[in-house]
Amino acid sequence: MTLFSSAPKSLCILRLSAIGDVCNTVATVQAIQRQWPTTEIVWITGQLEAKLIEDLSGIKVVIFDKKKGWQGYKKLWAELKSYKFDALLHMQYAFRASIATLGIKAKYKLGFDAVRSQDFQSLFTNVKVPSPSSMHVLDGLLAFGKTLGVTDMSPSWKIDYSASDSAWAVSKLATDKRNLVLVPAASKAYKNWTAEGYAQTIQHAHQLGWNIILAGSPAQIELDLAKEIEELIDVPANNLVGKSSLKEMLALLDKADLVIAPDTGPAHMANAVNTPVIGLYAHHNPERTGPYQYRQYVVSAYEEAIQAETGKPSSELSWRARVKDKSAMQRIQPQQVIAMFDKVTTELDLH
Repeated sequence: MTLFSSAPKSLCILRLSAIGDVCNTVATVQAIQRQWPTTEIVWITGQLEAKLIEDLSGIKVVIFDKKKGWQGYKKLWAELKSYKFDALLHMQYAFRASIATLGIKAKYKLGFDAVRSQDFQSLFTNVKVPSPSSMHVLDGLLAFGKTLGVTDMSPSWKIDYSASDSAWAVSKLATDKRNLVLVPAASKAYKNWTAEGYAQTIQHAHQLGWNIILAGSPAQIELDLAKEIEELIDVPANNLVGKSSLKEMLALLDKADLVIAPDTGPAHMANAVNTPVIGLYAHHNPERTGPYQYRQYVVSAYEEAIQAETGKPSSELSWRARVKDKSAMQRIQPQQVIAMFDKVTTELDLH
């Protein structure tokens, strides 16, 4: 079933968070725009996420501030009062996102089907988007475009940044050697790899002549891990954790030769600017949440950890089964990451 045989006048995208999921949504929205460049698109998102997408071509960004509680909903609905969308793409099954749909007028309200929906999302939608056979989050989002009637949903990304963001990134990069950006920390501590593992990887990259940069947000957990890594290494690494805006980070990732990161937003930002990324995974299946274009470069302890926890292979579990063991990332050994670094640099001729 497809809903439109010609370009709809207007679409509303509802994807509030997080950065990685918003990056995946960008590919979906831009595929829709390729086929229907005249369609007006309004995207409702969170405050931080808006910084990433605020200057995407042909998109009006509306910020929903969840911290404002009921006042946030009222402000959102007031801002959209004059709109009657042809379709709302409800791409976030969290209950708070579903509440937001109540004040949005749209003929069709698309949501995930029974396989992928959660938190009563199906009660707030009138079109259920068939889940694809591939488990990746992005494939689930691309299915929304297919349901609308878009014929080519192959993902590509174009997220711009300013000349000043570019200049900032260039000033941090070496011009005479390859640049490796490590984003050591995720927002949740259990998703982080070990400082010792990062330190050994840095030492190895340095020996091979790479320039090393640490990057991340100003969150305390990220600052602390970066400091711990610095204390373990005796080679230079430029610690920029907490020193960049989101768009400066995007520019840095874009201009880097290679990125190493756990399951966190910048891994997907790197993917979106076509910079190879070695993702480090143990809690979520990287086939579902890994950096889409670089899943072959993931170092994963997921299968081992989920079997240890449940006694079953992931193929016999729910597609979103998560490893609960808080120490699962410690299953990843430094030599595995170093071996993947060597493999990627050889395959991509990054010597």
